[in-house]
Amino acid sequence: MKTVKIIGVPEHFNLPWHLAIEEGAFEERGINLEWTEVPEGTGRMSEMLKNKETDLAIILTEGIVKSITEGNQVKIIQEYIASPLLWGIHVDANSSYRSLNGLKGTTAAISRFGSGSHLMSYVQATEMGWDTKNLKFDLVHNLDGAVEGLSSGSADYFMWERFTTKPLVDRGVFRHLGNCPTPWPCFVLVGTNDFLKENEGVLNHILEIINMYTAEFKQIPRIDSTLANRYNQKLEDIQEWLQLTEWSQKQLPESTLTKVQHTLKELTLIEKSIPVSDILR
Repeated sequence: MKTVKIIGVPEHFNLPWHLAIEEGAFEERGINLEWTEVPEGTGRMSEMLKNKETDLAIILTEGIVKSITEGNQVKIIQEYIASPLLWGIHVDANSSYRSLNGLKGTTAAISRFGSGSHLMSYVQATEMGWDTKNLKFDLVHNLDGAVEGLSSGSADYFMWERFTTKPLVDRGVFRHLGNCPTPWPCFVLVGTNDFLKENEGVLNHILEIINMYTAEFKQIPRIDSTLANRYNQKLEDIQEWLQLTEWSQKQLPESTLTKVQHTLKELTLIEKSIPVSDILR
């Protein structure tokens, strides 16, 4: 049995992996796929890939592209979610903020530097016409840290996946002010260069299995109820999310990768673009 380590966020996007593991699909191919949840998100996962604490990851496109341009020895194996991620922009429910315009010059809570919550704050600021040089950040590590940061006033707003944070809005912890979708497909499957060199056959089995599960995922009977129960979501929210979300079984288009690098460079989040061949498997 070949053990393969994979990491991802504890969010509904990744249920196909859990179903495949629970149903023994990988074991049937002689693969012990060890899944580890990383609530801190992309910044932490990039570190784990760099430190070879994992072989594979489901990770945000913009975050891992930035990390690869900085020397992380990782390649994108394929696109995982073809649709954008809907980033909700949140403030403490007891705060005085009522509109996105009121957040200009305030402090954003982020999980880590280089994380999606960090990088997307630049995208959102640009869309609002703000000077990104004036952005300020408070490191909160995860969703619980963001709740604490916003309630204590050490941070003013927090960007996180809209539907993951919706229960906190419903409970009156956060106030939702708006959304900022990623300008590209949001999640990719990546692997360390060492793993990719040595395990082509194993990887092909993994891809065959997960691509079958994601292709059929929306047709699973009562999958909306399963998602709502497992991720403590309202059924109507999950149904809306399913309509917005498309899984992919193909490689990330080179044109998309060019767009991601161009945007990151325009925002001065990376120093230079690198060849597509250095990023894609």
